[in-house]
Amino acid sequence: MPSLRSTDRLRALGRGRRPRALSVALATLLPLVGVVALGWNAAALMTLYWFELGITSLWALVRALFAGRPSEIEHDGLIVGPLAQRRAGLSIPWTGVEIRVSSLLVLPIAAPILAAVWAVVGALTVGVVADGGLSADALDTVTLAVIAVFVGEAATTLVEYFGRGEYRDHSAQTAIQGVFARGAAIFLGALFTVTIVAASTLEGDTPISALDPDAIGLPLLLGIVAVKFAFDLAGLYSDRLAAFDESSALDLGFSYDPPAAESVDGSTAEPVEAVRQPGRARLAGASATLVRHPGLWYLAALPALVGVLFAIGGDRGTAAALAAVAVALPLGLAALDRELRYGLVEYRAADGALVARDRLFGVVLWRVEPWDETDLRVERGRLDRRLGTETVVIELRDDEHRIPGLADPEPVLDVFDRRPDRPDGPDRPDE
Repeated sequence: MPSLRSTDRLRALGRGRRPRALSVALATLLPLVGVVALGWNAAALMTLYWFELGITSLWALVRALFAGRPSEIEHDGLIVGPLAQRRAGLSIPWTGVEIRVSSLLVLPIAAPILAAVWAVVGALTVGVVADGGLSADALDTVTLAVIAVFVGEAATTLVEYFGRGEYRDHSAQTAIQGVFARGAAIFLGALFTVTIVAASTLEGDTPISALDPDAIGLPLLLGIVAVKFAFDLAGLYSDRLAAFDESSALDLGFSYDPPAAESVDGSTAEPVEAVRQPGRARLAGASATLVRHPGLWYLAALPALVGVLFAIGGDRGTAAALAAVAVALPLGLAALDRELRYGLVEYRAADGALVARDRLFGVVLWRVEPWDETDLRVERGRLDRRLGTETVVIELRDDEHRIPGLADPEPVLDVFDRRPDRPDGPDRPDE
């Protein structure tokens, strides 16, 4: 017999799952009633599922926008890398919810992908079985069902995701994962059904668009509903799948945990000396970024090619303008990345800690105590030698911080007990 504490936990788990369970039940009962009682054919069913996928995608983007955990973005990425390091966000008054910078970096990529998935699924499902449109009665009932699905998804998002604080456990990336499972369920169910019916009813070279939606009988329609329900049920119990994934030797991909929303202590003891890159290092730093990201020069190919065509045509003014664009575009992006990564960072050196603070958003990027570092060295790359600056490298157990372009690195080095290594040798490539 389970203990009282275990029973209470199960009840709490059930209450926490109830809004989403009601949404899954609604998304299953509506097409079931439509197929069994209202005489929906495959066109009406696929139309409802297609709109449901669009509604789910829309609310997934809303959840991604307000996700409480930072998105996992490579720090070496051009421009997005240094922006992702900023633990900044726009707080929504009276809600405790905020829009994180890293979430805003994911949405411009996620939104077109979800739109493309919705369009492809629609073309391969509704575009095949609903080529002739819906009848008036079916259109009315499908419209009502679509409205009900929208309201149900909205209520689930507001009550469960925001009301119960589920947003705290999600990043923008994990908030949209379930949409792809729904799209796969709709696509696979429709593809299987259309293939079976087309093979048995269409003859010769007849195009698939000639498939009669009414030729798909009730058993196959119920099969589509069952497949869709199975995927929704898996999403409903995704936490159980994640627990199974963690406890087993199999790596099913269910147990991914997004990075935690950490805050870095920016307090330092007095006296504090602020160290910044000198102006000459900030201006010349773009060349080092171009070395690390040589693919930036590919952006110059199109304006340069068009400029050559204008030069051949005798329009030298336009050709010169396009040549300037070809040089300024990669150089400007490189300079922006370098400025975000190092130029707008202030290093606060004090007795007992070195704190890197972003001057753009006013947030702390990282903090290193004297006992945290495993190695300390000073390097001078080709750019440092030309500018008369030095680069400080602080190695940690699982990370590394580079502070390039310092005219006087001693305030930073004085934070640590050990003296830095100063390797002599040939010029190193700039980082």
